[in-house]
Amino acid sequence: MKSLPQTNSTLLIRTDFSDQAAWQALHTAVATPNEDDFLADVHVVDDSAYRDLTIEQVISLAPAGRSSLMIVADKTALTTPEMPLLAVHLPYEDEPEQDHEELRVTAEELWSIENNISLANMDWEEFVEAADDDGVFRGF
Repeated sequence: MKSLPQTNSTLLIRTDFSDQAAWQALHTAVATPNEDDFLADVHVVDDSAYRDLTIEQVISLAPAGRSSLMIVADKTALTTPEMPLLAVHLPYEDEPEQDHEELRVTAEELWSIENNISLANMDWEEFVEAADDDGVFRGF
């Protein structure tokens, strides 16, 4: 399996290829700025080579020097009305003994997590604490 691309943007990896229309809707939602013109800075990886990969497999393909955040468009994201993407917070490279953390985020709120984690404006835990009881972050 080939490694994920090296980029300065946060990777958004598609792993579910069952519904092209749902993917297009999700992609449009992510690529549309919110009312304040905020937009997630993502590099979309739309390659069937990554079909049905587990989160552990996706993480294992992350390039060296990668950011601490990856986003996965999996079956749940593409089959649920709010399009809850899977945000994966990776351990820092100098802390390899730590495990990754996961949080669902609606497509329309992806910008919030992506912008703030990438710029180190907020901590991962702030988003986890703000998530609803079902484990989905819908905004502050």
